Amino acid sequence: MQVFLSDDDYAEHGKRLDEALSQQLPRRFQGYSTNFGPPDQIGVRLLRDIQSGPVRHSIEITTIPLFFESYLGKNPEGQMQVLDWLTIPEQRLLSVTAGGVFHDGLGRLNRMRDKLSYYPRDVWLFLLTAQWTRIAEEEAFVGRTGDVGDDLGSKVIASRLVCALMKLCFLMESQYAPYSKWFGTAFSRLACSPKLFPILQNVMKAESWREREQHLSRAYELVAEMHNALGITKALDTKVTPFFSRPYKVIHSERFADEIQKAISDPDLRKIKVAIGSIDQFVDCADIMSEPQLYSKLRIMFEQ
Repeated sequence: MQVFLSDDDYAEHGKRLDEALSQQLPRRFQGYSTNFGPPDQIGVRLLRDIQSGPVRHSIEITTIPLFFESYLGKNPEGQMQVLDWLTIPEQRLLSVTAGGVFHDGLGRLNRMRDKLSYYPRDVWLFLLTAQWTRIAEEEAFVGRTGDVGDDLGSKVIASRLVCALMKLCFLMESQYAPYSKWFGTAFSRLACSPKLFPILQNVMKAESWREREQHLSRAYELVAEMHNALGITKALDTKVTPFFSRPYKVIHSERFADEIQKAISDPDLRKIKVAIGSIDQFVDCADIMSEPQLYSKLRIMFEQ
């Protein structure tokens, strides 16, 4: 739990409040210890019963700016720049906007959560452009690898495309995606999941590249229909067709990326010539994504 104090109260009372909790908390509450042991070998503190002495609680006493600076690497009470949105992992944005607020006595926390509730429109369009581009880069490879006898490679690429489609659905429904442990669970709660979930399951279970391609084709057509329903571009053809002169079925995702890009008006986003998207779309390293001092360095990827 976090307890947020005003800057002045934190300076005057923060340490005393922490000490008061250590001395006055009951050592057990509703059958659970309120005391936490020292960090284990990977830094995790677990509940540990004690019979005497102060309680080593896990209540964080802080200020709103200090919390957001340490957790996001940015205090959103100031102006959020384009590069802030692109370099803060969405799992972190999800955490600070979806957790429970039991009391907002300062009247500031919920305003900040509202501000971070989802990406600004042009940032959202930029991320959609990047996600369609990801799919365009590999959508023909399920068939191309399978055609040369590389069934394992075809399966790997199919799984990558399934993940890319799932991330696209989070974007289209304007929902932050959680990290991998909760990704499938959260996807099952999206509005599109009842239709898409069984199709993507069939992709993963398919025993041949042609069967994989068949199920992926149906998934492509459904997400293309979802795109048209957003009304952010002109309506685009939602049927899969051959990959140019080759027989592999694709939706030609670059068409969607190109049209969405035209709708972006923000000058800072229009300066970015390669649709790399946000940090979530080009980084796959948990250590980077969980450390603001590391992921903030990736701003250089977008700077001219």
